[in-house]
Amino acid sequence: MCCNILPRHPHHIPTAMRAALLIQRWYRQYVARLEMRRRCTWNIFQSIEYAGEQDQIKLYNFFGYLMDHFTPASSERNLISHIFREHDIGRDVEWESYKSIEVPELYSGPHLSFPMTFSNAAELVEAFKNKQLHSRYVLQLLVESWRRLRILPNISQISTCHSKEITICGDLHGHLEDLLLVFYKNGLPSSERPYVFNGDYVDRGKDSLEILLILFSFLLVYPNDVHLNRGNHEDHIVNLRYGFTKEVLGKYKLHGKKILKLLQKIFSWLPLATVIDHKVLVLHGGISDTTDLHLLSRVDRHKVTNPLFTFFFICYKVFSHRTLLINIPTLIVDLLWSDPMPQDGCIPNDVRGGGCYWGPNVTEEVLRRHNLTLLIRSHECKQEGYEFCHNRKVLTIFSASNYYEVGSNRGAYIRMGPDLVPHFIQYQANSEDCVCSVGQTERSALKALREKLFAHKSELVSAFQVYDPEHKGRISLGNWASAMEAVLKLGLPWRMLRSQLVGETVDGMLDYQLWFRELSITEHKTELSNANLLETMYKNHSNLETIFRIIDTDNSGLISLEEFRQTWKLLSTHLQTDISDKAISDLAVSIDFNKDGSIDINEFMEAFRLVGGDLLQHEDDPSAQVLHEI
Repeated sequence: MCCNILPRHPHHIPTAMRAALLIQRWYRQYVARLEMRRRCTWNIFQSIEYAGEQDQIKLYNFFGYLMDHFTPASSERNLISHIFREHDIGRDVEWESYKSIEVPELYSGPHLSFPMTFSNAAELVEAFKNKQLHSRYVLQLLVESWRRLRILPNISQISTCHSKEITICGDLHGHLEDLLLVFYKNGLPSSERPYVFNGDYVDRGKDSLEILLILFSFLLVYPNDVHLNRGNHEDHIVNLRYGFTKEVLGKYKLHGKKILKLLQKIFSWLPLATVIDHKVLVLHGGISDTTDLHLLSRVDRHKVTNPLFTFFFICYKVFSHRTLLINIPTLIVDLLWSDPMPQDGCIPNDVRGGGCYWGPNVTEEVLRRHNLTLLIRSHECKQEGYEFCHNRKVLTIFSASNYYEVGSNRGAYIRMGPDLVPHFIQYQANSEDCVCSVGQTERSALKALREKLFAHKSELVSAFQVYDPEHKGRISLGNWASAMEAVLKLGLPWRMLRSQLVGETVDGMLDYQLWFRELSITEHKTELSNANLLETMYKNHSNLETIFRIIDTDNSGLISLEEFRQTWKLLSTHLQTDISDKAISDLAVSIDFNKDGSIDINEFMEAFRLVGGDLLQHEDDPSAQVLHEI
């Protein structure tokens, strides 16, 4: 019987082994190339994300500029006064007004009772899979949450006594499916299963409000076992740019403005950090060489509603000399916006535009000064959901999987017992959709990159012309790569990306004028003769949209043509763009598609929209496959 197991033709064994070795080698090469593609795509997404955050910081800079140049005689006095008026939320919101809101009999969603019970909170978790909570309960839940948060300290002190494990979650960014998956794998919050949520609950994803309502409900049920830190996205001006404001107003058209004002106040009362067993510090962004937990524990955190704006208003012109001005907004900005770096030192975070980069020596000093052993932070998306640095004394945890695109990254959370050793649980929501996602993710990243290229067309042309002194309209691919990085400063491997961004060349020379014509992916509905205005408008459309939403005080989605003209005039002055008043007025009129004398947000966004079409080749087209190009 045993003899029957042996192959009948022993001389075939070497051939079979050679075939197996060839298959194994091919597979290893395939996996290596796939990983290279994944990392390249990751770099594109992350670079563009941080460039967007730089734009947001520049908008704060713009606000500081307006404050710096505000005079009573300014023609834009009313506009500036409106943007920078004091937001006395307590005065604007009638805290008990929810009692007058009736819940119709046809409403089939959750009915909450107060004080909240575990069954109420668990019902919300289940209901949010396909239902929406009535605005009457939303407002009441937010009011009760505000009352609870305002009595909490700036730095929460918690313990793992009685052998309890504490679960720590990082950024969720509106990814409700990730929160539900964490609860499914780890269990709902309870007195036996405490949680720390480390900020950035909102923006980017589509279910930010649902995440907040679930977390607030468990906070009310288990106030000693659910701990919520503030992130840099718990900020109403950041929310104007990254989607949370739009989400709330879309879901609650009647009471959305009131909900947003309540949340603005709640965000200012979220604790700044959590300390576990006096040894592990949990905060959203990071630290700096000036971090002082004793000072932070004593500040009135709710008075710093927008720490970045307050920071830029105080020290608008001395940001690069941060050690000259140590103040409370600066300390809070560092906690919310900073990132670790591998080398020693502490420098301004030029990539994000806010907070700082801090090195291992700063980690050692801050931990030593406060008798701590580990810093857990979030704020940065990691491909595996977590990452150690600084001799394993800094740990980043990120809980939103598929953050950039389906398949782009895993999410993770931490379990930590009395030994204070972190244990990681990784996951990926909608994992069944991630099987063939590398090509899809890659195409999405390239589309975002093409949009970035279009926004900087004039600067790129000027950079190319430096390498084309005879004005032949052609440059080498090496010079193309150098010019791309010099202008965009994204730190991307341009030579590797060349095959996906550049078509055919002649003798290794790129006709950059033809390339730009092929790259033109805009469909604009306005009749504009001013090409400079067209490009400037698109490049700054996110800033303009944010200001648009600030000016639109009643959240009606409408601003007058004159308000738009004033907004653009202020921004163009700050950007030092040479655009006439007539061009700006013509732009406002052309964007008003229905000619009703006002501009709504849809008209504004439709004025210059990008279309993908067939610009990105499909992965099954052999000429587009990076596997053959890397």
